[in-house]
Order: sequence, then structure tokens, then C-alpha cells
Amino acid sequence: MLARQSIKMATANETNPKKIGLIAGGGALPHEVIKDAQDQGYDIYVAALRSFSKPEDFDVASDAYGFVEFRKLVKQFKQKKCTHVVMAGNVARPDFSTIKPGIRDLPLLAKAVKAASKGDDGLLKFVVSLFETEGFDILAPQDICKSTLMPIGALGKTKPTHAHLQDIEKAMNIAVLIGSADIGQGAVVNKGLVLAVEAQEGTDKMLERVAQLPIAVRGGILAKCLKPGQEVRVDMPTIGLTTIALASKAGIDGIVLVAGKAFVMNRAEVAASADKYGIFIYGAEPDG
Repeated sequence: MLARQSIKMATANETNPKKIGLIAGGGALPHEVIKDAQDQGYDIYVAALRSFSKPEDFDVASDAYGFVEFRKLVKQFKQKKCTHVVMAGNVARPDFSTIKPGIRDLPLLAKAVKAASKGDDGLLKFVVSLFETEGFDILAPQDICKSTLMPIGALGKTKPTHAHLQDIEKAMNIAVLIGSADIGQGAVVNKGLVLAVEAQEGTDKMLERVAQLPIAVRGGILAKCLKPGQEVRVDMPTIGLTTIALASKAGIDGIVLVAGKAFVMNRAEVAASADKYGIFIYGAEPDG
């Protein structure tokens, strides 16, 4: 009898699916994660971050959570039998002065503020460590959404020319430079002149700033890349249709990403839109 029970328990454990607790910010990436994860046999529970997404945005089980509701979130993930945690979507650094945590959450808020003082990547690494300490496996969105990653070479029909090479190189170098200081992931360079670097406002706002420059100045190359030493399981560089529309208004000639280390949402539509505006999207080969 005992042997039969052991066999039954083993069989049940083997058939139990892995379950993802998805911490969802804004944008298309959380939805892409859900679709691809379900295709790979994962069950999904979504924690929608307030101010960035809403439970009703998703067609799977979802609830809303605030930034420091870690204890509540962990408890729910465990009750939902989540085995993995994925963080995906657009999330701006919170204004800690406006957060009103419960008494039991005050120590966590203090630690988050301390981590954030080291930069955005310091804060992200702190958040990741919280879930790892609770025994969850952290999955990177790129582990699930491989088809959304930028490939090597030109994405559409429009390709960079020899005249673009110097600006491409400088824009990538500037992006790496500001990334090493944990400032941002992107930069715009035109004819050797640095027009803008991405800071807290993000890529979209940076491109809006470029669009306000005199016509004779604006244009050039937008480069986006991971920050050196960045926690790669969260906050990968991402572009989408909005990026292309704003790049067009800013007179951008092309966008350069590192192949395999950046997301392109709605890839076919993005390629078509970029070709329409005469903008190239190029995936540079990763170092090493």
C-alpha cells in the first residue's frame, strides 16, 4: 500500500505544472510573457503594479499591488503555488515620499530607499534578491519571449549606410558610458554631436526632447543597450511602435540595439512602420 501511494505522489508531482508569478508593469511585454509562457505550458498569476497596469488588463488571474506590499505579494504567490517570478513591463522609479506603508512594511521601505540611493540597478537587484530569499526562481522575460528579441542585422528593408557608421559607434559608446554610471540606457548622436542621453524620463521623453531641437540639428542615431553590470533579468532595453513614431518626429535615421539583448515588441509591425518612415533598425553583434 505504501509503495502504491509513493508512486501516485511521484506521478502527481511530475504532472504539476510550473507556475509563474508575473509582476507586471505597463506596456506590451507582460502580455507577450503571458502568451509565450502559456504556450510553453506555464500557468500564470499576475500581480499588476498600481499606476502602471490594472488587473482588468489581463485575461488570467490578476490582482493589484503597491510597490512595498512585498509581504502580501509573497504570501499570495505562495498560496497560488507559484514556483517562478518574472518581472516585466514599464515601471518608473517610485516617489518614496508619497508611499504610506503599514507599520510592518516600514523596514522594507527603508531598505528599498537605501538600495535606490545606489541607482536604479541597485533597486532592481534588491527587489530580485527579496524573491530569491523567499525561495522563488527568477525567470528573465527573454528566457520566455525569445521570438521578441532583436536579431543580428537589419530588421526591415531599410539598412544603415557607411555614412551612419561613425554615429552608430559613438551613440553606442555614449549609451555604454551613461549606463556604467547607472544614468540610462540610450543616447542620440547626429553627425558626431550628442543630442540627448536618456535619464529618468525614459526613451520616449528623450525623443520628444530631440524633436524640439531645430530641424538643422535633430536626427541621427538612437542607440540603446544594457548598462554594464546590470541585473539582466529585469529592465531589458525595449522598443515598439511608439518608439518608431517618436523617432520619426525627431528625424531619427536609425535605431541600434544589441542583438539578443533588447526586445522589439510587435516586431513585424515595427519593421513595417520603420520602413515607412525610412528608419533602419539594426541589431549589432554582442561582444564576445
